[in-house]
Amino acid sequence: MSKVSEYIKESYVELTQKVTWPTWGELWNSSILVLIAALIIAMIILVMDQSVNFILHQFYKSLA
Repeated sequence: MSKVSEYIKESYVELTQKVTWPTWGELWNSSILVLIAALIIAMIILVMDQSVNFILHQFYKSLA
């Protein structure tokens, strides 16, 4: 049990004294960057999906 309590104490010290936390401004900028990247990737996937859908629709339409 002493190992567990020592681990918790060491973790607390590390999180409060050794970790460099980002400022609110840095956190906000990073969040906006992730949001923009996610939207760009979503748009790329949408275009790819619509393209494949169009190609397959034209292919099956030509068979009928």
